[in-house]
Amino acid sequence: MAGSSGATPGAMTPVTPAGSTADSEKHTEFQENEKILSQDFLSSDQITDLLKEADIDGIQEKMRVFLNFKNLQTCLRDAILLDYYVSGFFWAKDMDFSLDQYSKFMTLLDMLLHNLQTLHMSLEDSIKWLGEVMAEIGPNRSPRNEGLQVFDVKEANAIIDYLKISLLQHYRLYEFMFYSTREEIVIGTE
Repeated sequence: MAGSSGATPGAMTPVTPAGSTADSEKHTEFQENEKILSQDFLSSDQITDLLKEADIDGIQEKMRVFLNFKNLQTCLRDAILLDYYVSGFFWAKDMDFSLDQYSKFMTLLDMLLHNLQTLHMSLEDSIKWLGEVMAEIGPNRSPRNEGLQVFDVKEANAIIDYLKISLLQHYRLYEFMFYSTREEIVIGTE
């Protein structure tokens, strides 16, 4: 993604040496999720800048600049991705998220697309991955996850519901967009 920090989210399960215990595997997986969550798709300044915008056009334009999308009139893929991120941002705005919650939610949106586009994750694997990540950043009584808890139960459920209707329901279309070979269609005006 153009706007991501360049670090590849560690969505794949790390390989552990033979003879390692289940606890060490869980600890390694926890560290991997912790690394995933530390990546910010949008900086705090960018989120604050977006929140200052009063209308959708302003948010869309700033998001376009942040993502470095230059040809929205002729690149359907960029237009779709911009819509995906702007819609997610507006949904988060309706949820009245904190700055940290915005950051984690937008990073989650980006990582789900990264998993699909780069890692070619199936819908089933993406759902499993989402469940694992939400277990780490959602409500959890485990003291080892205390610093990662960003969302309460209601918010975590709302996020999952949102992702069901926004990305997961249309997963095959996103796969098609990323994987299909198609001729360039030139859109222009005379």
